[in-house]
Amino acid sequence: MPSPTPEVPTQSHPAEDALAAVHARLAEAALAAGREPSSVTLLAVSKGQTAERIATLAALGQRDFGENYVQEALPKIAALAGLGLNWHFVGRLQANKTREVAAHFSWVHSVDRLRVAERLSAQRPTHLPPLQCLIEINADAEGSKGGVDTAALSELVEAVLVLPGLALRGFMTMPAPREDPAGQRAVFRRVREAVAPWMPPLTTLSMGTSGDFEAAIAEGSTLVRIGTAVFGPRQR
Repeated sequence: MPSPTPEVPTQSHPAEDALAAVHARLAEAALAAGREPSSVTLLAVSKGQTAERIATLAALGQRDFGENYVQEALPKIAALAGLGLNWHFVGRLQANKTREVAAHFSWVHSVDRLRVAERLSAQRPTHLPPLQCLIEINADAEGSKGGVDTAALSELVEAVLVLPGLALRGFMTMPAPREDPAGQRAVFRRVREAVAPWMPPLTTLSMGTSGDFEAAIAEGSTLVRIGTAVFGPRQR
């Protein structure tokens, strides 16, 4: 009787392991907050990553990718056009780059002034659905970052809501780094309370990156922006 063929252990791809590890942390944080893991979207921030690495994650089921720089993003968007990916612009948006963002992205997270919103709306191609957008809030009043102050938030929300080329979906923030979870939660809570008058009907709260996304989920984030934890080190 022939001896049984020994089983050869299968070896997973490093990208598969990294993506699974982030999803496990996301699920654990959501469940700890009394939420369904499916209520939080993972946005893979692909700044500095190649089209090949993005395609690898896409093959594993990742659909949403975020880019910070228009000129870096456009060749990758073109190279991967057949994969049906959702491209999010998450960087600080200069007025002279709005045309490319309006034409090539599905989402923009960094609307922080009416002039930029009006340009995006006017430049959105008519054959495309309205550009999904988030208003960025400068949670710590940092001069080096974009974002609207909460005192001016209401006026900007009302103005963006009526722009025909945009669909306002919610809000984004990127506060200063904090090491302690209580401090992280406090700033996210402050943002959540500031946007409460509009949620619902708005439904997206983009808060949390690799160092603080568990705290963000605990305070209601519906979308977390994760880069090197899913991709590994940037290649350039």
